Amino acid sequence: MKKPNLSQTLQLFLWFGVSALVPLKSLGHHSHANYLQGEWLFLEGTVREIHWMNPHSWIYLDVVDSAGQSKAWAIEGASITTLRRDGWTQESIEVGDVLTMRCHPLKDGSRGCLLGYITLDDGSEKEFD
Repeated sequence: MKKPNLSQTLQLFLWFGVSALVPLKSLGHHSHANYLQGEWLFLEGTVREIHWMNPHSWIYLDVVDSAGQSKAWAIEGASITTLRRDGWTQESIEVGDVLTMRCHPLKDGSRGCLLGYITLDDGSEKEFD
């Protein structure tokens, strides 16, 4: 049996090393560590934009603050696949709709949330993440 040369050995170690790191990179993407997951924020506002896309959907909501000023909020939601499985369609939410929601705020206090639930017209909540 022929012994592998140094170049072949190095290539093999490099291949195994890179292969071991690929799953770590993909697992890191779905972290929600930037949100306060133990806290809920209740928002009501008008949909400015909605983006049905993967890996996460986004709703941009105009929310009137306590001073009467309209401020834009960025709301992160689930993937299109998850939303469709839960019964949401692209026609479910449209620009101009008024939404009431419960979401996890960003740790840094900026105007962003990880969307948990949207309150429907009948007062029930439906998951959006």
